[in-house]
Amino acid sequence: MAKQNLLSSTIGKKYAMALSAFFLMIFLIMHLAINFTSIFSESMFNQLSHFMGTNPVIQFFMQPVLIIGVVFHFVMGFILQVKNNQARNVKYKMYKGSANSTWMSRNMIITGAVILAFLVLHFIDFWIPEMSTKYLNGDMSGMHNGEFRYYDELVHKFQHPLRVFFYVVSFVLLALHLLHGFWSAFQSIGANSPKWMPLVKKIGNAYAVLIPLGFIIVALYHFFAH
Repeated sequence: MAKQNLLSSTIGKKYAMALSAFFLMIFLIMHLAINFTSIFSESMFNQLSHFMGTNPVIQFFMQPVLIIGVVFHFVMGFILQVKNNQARNVKYKMYKGSANSTWMSRNMIITGAVILAFLVLHFIDFWIPEMSTKYLNGDMSGMHNGEFRYYDELVHKFQHPLRVFFYVVSFVLLALHLLHGFWSAFQSIGANSPKWMPLVKKIGNAYAVLIPLGFIIVALYHFFAH
């Protein structure tokens, strides 16, 4: 009975983590779509950023949900990793990790930790100054010297080579994290039919490459273009 309860508990945690992963992957698409406009339209980027930064539904509902989702996903990932390590009661004399699992699956906690460190930097760079400007200084206009400040702030942050380098490395590790995490999330909710899983893996591979690559392009573009 105890083993059955433990199994049910683990399955429930994996299911919840998969749902949080889907939520975060949808957010990444939306975030990239807005950031990518900064490459070809300063005004569009400013308008979209201002809408996202002042819309009450986004600010007081979606934003807290996002923060909770990020914290939940990484905490749950760490807990499941610890449980998985504890569950390995059988030791193999000649264990070849690469023969039994991919590098990504064996190092999800490492890539996740680096991504979490990146998110902390990202919050320090953009979110905390934005909250300070709006709610401490009381400036909800989004303006600076008569113009929207969002584009200039983005460009300014991407002028430091070490910061850009860390961003690029973080998104490469995000790609590795997603290469395993995308299809693993579908598997965790039971959507692992042999008929559909090959397609899911192909979509996951495309997502894992294109989304991080898009963020890398944005960072490098503003670093070299300004």
